[in-house]
Amino acid sequence: MDNNIIAYITKVFTFDSAHSLPNYPGHCRNIHGHTYKLEVTVKGEINNETGMVMDFYDLKHLVKEHVISKLDHCYLNDVLPCVPTAENIAVWICQLIKVKSPSLYQVKLWETPTSCVEVYAADV
Repeated sequence: MDNNIIAYITKVFTFDSAHSLPNYPGHCRNIHGHTYKLEVTVKGEINNETGMVMDFYDLKHLVKEHVISKLDHCYLNDVLPCVPTAENIAVWICQLIKVKSPSLYQVKLWETPTSCVEVYAADV
């Protein structure tokens, strides 16, 4: 294939966590939980030798080791240095992964099946 072809690859993860939003005026002020769906996308040139941007296994290992292991079955208020809204969780995840993989393009975090936040690495 031609050089310089850019592709985006995405790996999807789930984790279960609890949080509370102390400054929120509604029910979410109380401790409650979610099954989060996390989509991590990296961007890069397709390597002519391997035919890949990044091995899906390597992306899976990176995210599980540096993100999922910290967030799964925990109380997010004790882990994050900020109020654990979906927006702040996504930014925090983006910052963690960006340090380990400069090819990070986007983090998309679903708090419910119909509600998500997207954070682009270039904005963090």
